[in-house]
Amino acid sequence: MHITDHVKPISYLKSEAAQIVKDLTDSGEPLIITQNGEAKLVVQDVRTYEATQQTLALLKILAIGQKQIERAEHADGDEFFAELNELDRHQKLR
Repeated sequence: MHITDHVKPISYLKSEAAQIVKDLTDSGEPLIITQNGEAKLVVQDVRTYEATQQTLALLKILAIGQKQIERAEHADGDEFFAELNELDRHQKLR
């Protein structure tokens, strides 16, 4: 994708809205809208937006995990699974 191929003025958005919806839905590529020659908006289809949000959420979880590792606020795998097994054993005893 060449970003310059996806830059349009706001007048294009106003006059070609239906075609833009079709194109974005088909391609999944974003469209950058300019106003007075300056980039102002990024328009994308909902499916792509949702995928982006899910990716960001996963990256945030990974960053939190990395910080916990750096601060030694984690358990190693054996400890973690031992705790899970213990919890499971206690729940079965009830």
